[in-house]
Amino acid sequence: MSTAAPKPAATDADLLAVGERTLASEQAGIAALRARLDLRFADACRLLMACRGRVVVTGMGKSGHVANKIAATLASTGTPAFFLHPAEAGHGDLGMITREDTVLALSNSGETAELLMLLPHLKRMALPLISMTGRAESTLARAATVALDVSVAQEACPHNLAPTTSTTVALAMGDALAVAVLEARGFSAEDFARSHPGGSLGRRLLLRVEDLMRRDAALPRVHPDTPLSAGLLEMSAKGLGLTAVVDADNRVVGVYSDGDLRRTLDRRIDVHATSMREVMTSGGRTIGPRELAASAAHLMEQHRITALLVVDDERRLVGALNVHDLMRAGVV
Repeated sequence: MSTAAPKPAATDADLLAVGERTLASEQAGIAALRARLDLRFADACRLLMACRGRVVVTGMGKSGHVANKIAATLASTGTPAFFLHPAEAGHGDLGMITREDTVLALSNSGETAELLMLLPHLKRMALPLISMTGRAESTLARAATVALDVSVAQEACPHNLAPTTSTTVALAMGDALAVAVLEARGFSAEDFARSHPGGSLGRRLLLRVEDLMRRDAALPRVHPDTPLSAGLLEMSAKGLGLTAVVDADNRVVGVYSDGDLRRTLDRRIDVHATSMREVMTSGGRTIGPRELAASAAHLMEQHRITALLVVDDERRLVGALNVHDLMRAGVV
């Protein structure tokens, strides 16, 4: 039974100091990693890009958790990848690896027994091996086709035991690999969205204006010579907070919005004796039907408006949408 005096309760200042020290340690680890980035990084990227199968990412313990995240990041950014638990590999999961694959193995010590057991199998299959270790002279690093140095001077843990700074640095290296490869491949935002169709990001990047816009009879439209009173009725009936003003060929020549109405009321204009031509905003903000819905949201935010007219290449009115349409679709 311990006879040591109980440790005083930590103060707010104590806790903040530890948090700052931890973040400083991890920041220093990433800064050191950046300073020693060399052509081995480019070689590793080229191995990933040349992979005709999948990237098999593996690691044990905390390195395994990092490896799992790296595999997920690669897979979502255009590089087919999956995580292989090294302990399960020796019990049948080695069958998941094919001769077309590339292996990315993480081990801070470079001597993790479960990973070293895989080396003879990988060598027989002549698979490219990228290692991420904290020891350049370790068994795993020496066996690798490309060995990446993710060593750290010290863990953030005060006992220098719990993987903290080392796992952060390994994760950062994995992110760097994934981003470098996606850029080299020209992986676009729309490619990313196709891997995330169910989330809000996918909706933002896949939905187009034509998917959400109101059409045909739901469109508010009047002609330049229409009395303002009739224009207000059209606005009210269609519920978009504006009406398009179109010519005889259905080309948009102007727009009349709630903001224009406020300005009209300030001028005490006779709504029955005034035409839409006299009070409309010429031109007005418009967007094309094939533009991303997210672009419509950005345009509304940028110009502090709540609705947009949708026009074709010849400025013919084909649709309209407002911020509520975007909200219902989960774009904003």
